[in-house]
This record gives sequence, C-alpha cells and structure tokens, in this order.
Amino acid sequence: MSSQATTASPSPSLVQRIASRMDWRSNIIYVAFVLVFILFAVMLGDAGFLSSNNLLNIVRQTATISVMAVAMTFVIANAEIDLSVGSVAGLASVVTAITISHMGLLPGILAGLLAGAVIGAINGALVALLKIPSFLVTLGMLGLAAGLAQWITGSAPQPITDPTYVLIFGGGDFGPVPGLLVWTVLAVGVGWVVMNRTRYGRQVLATGGNPTAAAYTGIRTARIKFTVLLTSGVVAALAGMLYAGRLESGRFQWGQGDELTVIAAVILGGTSLFGGRGAIIGTLFGSLFMGLVNNGLILAGLDVAQQQVVRGGIIIAAVALSRKK
Repeated sequence: MSSQATTASPSPSLVQRIASRMDWRSNIIYVAFVLVFILFAVMLGDAGFLSSNNLLNIVRQTATISVMAVAMTFVIANAEIDLSVGSVAGLASVVTAITISHMGLLPGILAGLLAGAVIGAINGALVALLKIPSFLVTLGMLGLAAGLAQWITGSAPQPITDPTYVLIFGGGDFGPVPGLLVWTVLAVGVGWVVMNRTRYGRQVLATGGNPTAAAYTGIRTARIKFTVLLTSGVVAALAGMLYAGRLESGRFQWGQGDELTVIAAVILGGTSLFGGRGAIIGTLFGSLFMGLVNNGLILAGLDVAQQQVVRGGIIIAAVALSRKK
C-alpha cells in the first residue's frame, strides 16, 4: 500500500456545474435585449425612446413578427424552413379584405385562414411526401403567393371598413391593452404549452434532432413535417389579417421581407437551425429585439440603406450563433 496520500480533484462548484449544463447560445438573447435597451434608453432618451407611446408602438409593430415566429419555431426546431410566410401574410390580407367587402365578416376571416392553410398544406405535402427540400419549396411559394396577391388586386389596396374586424384584428385596444399585445401573448402561450407540455411538441423536437431515430420509436415523421408547415401557413395568414386590421386594408406588400426577420428572431431566441431544440420564450425576446433595433435605428436617424446593413449583420450573427457544436 503506498504511503503517499491521494489528492482528490476538487469537485466543481455549483456555479460551474450549472454553467456546464447551460448553452450560452440559448440565453444570449436576454442579455442582448437588456444591453441594447439600456443603450437606446441612454442615447435616444431625448428622442422619445422611453415614452409610453413609443414602447407601445414597438409592441404593435413587433406583434405580427412575434406571431409568425412562434409557428416558425416549430418549423425550424423540426429542421425545416419556411421562406413563404411574408408573402402568405400579404396574400391572406387581400383575400380577407376582398371577401369581407363582398360577403361579410365571418366569410372574410375564414377565407383568409383558408388561403394560409392551402399554401401551408402544399408546402407540407411537397416536403413531407415528395421529399423536396423545404428551402426550395417555400422559396418558390414566396414568389407564387406574392405574385398571386398582386395579380388579384391589380396592385391596388383593398380597404377594410368593418369596425368589428378592425377591433378584433389589431386595430383596437382592450382597455389600456393593445389588441395586438393580446394576440402576441395568446400565440406565445399556446406555442409554449404545445412545445413544452405536449406529446406533439416532443415529437417535433425528436424529428428535428434525429428523424431516423424518431421514426424507429414510432413517430410518423412525415406527418410531423406536414403539420408544422401547415400550421406555419395558417399562422402566417393570421399575421396578415393582423396587418390588415391594424392598417385597415389588405395589400400585397404586407409582410414582404418579414420572413428573414422572423427566422432571425427564432434563431436569436435559441432555436437550433439544425433542429432538435426550440425556445418559444426566446423567440418572443428575439422578435422584441428585432423590433427594438428597428425602432432605435429609426429614432437615431439612420436611412433605409443603413438600417438594412445593421439588420443584415444581425441575421448573419444569428446564423453564426446557431452553428453546430
């Protein structure tokens, strides 16, 4: 028996153990949000950044992004992508407006949602059944939906004069609470419960993380892929209807370009671009972060080109953060 005493390696502290289990990429959005908010509050305080009207405007302007981003979280966590959401929003807004003007409120709402469901179902079928990459399918659908919306309207705005629609879909307030905030909270709440507390949410993550292993456990991976893209189409249509309610018209331009902002918000929020991990609350903060930056850039007096440069840099950073370990 050796006379030398064996020195045990020191056990890691509680902080070290917690840090080792945390993926910093899943939490960086919260730090970034706080830091940017403080920066803008200091630099743009005199420009009205901290005014209640401006902060409520950020919430209103971010609502449609937040709603679409919740559904996009499921798509990306499933290792797919949906580039058509912005164009679907625009198409749904004009379909809703035209139908309301000819047939009334309820048919208009149903028509808008149906437009999103049809496009989502086509995307889902092509990806899940024909195994075409979702990037290619939804890129093509982006152009198709945008062109269809412009074609059926002749590029003209479609006014919405129904006060009930405007009140429900984002143009009104419920007491001191903006209607768009209610829609955001509802979307985030439902998305969080489904992602974290249901069998379906676990199947989405399992399919995105390792579809082969998921299939061996009995998960119908094709059905999961179909449903996440179908849902994305319906939710994008809902976002377009919120655009129409807030701005009291349907236009093919509503939502154009939103797809990149939505994807950036989801990835910044901690959802893996490679699937298998989804963070609904992170997505909400990612959306608010994008809205915060956009608002701050406008108040700072940056022109459109400069704003595009900053937003492009954020998107590149988001993709870099999502790289595999």
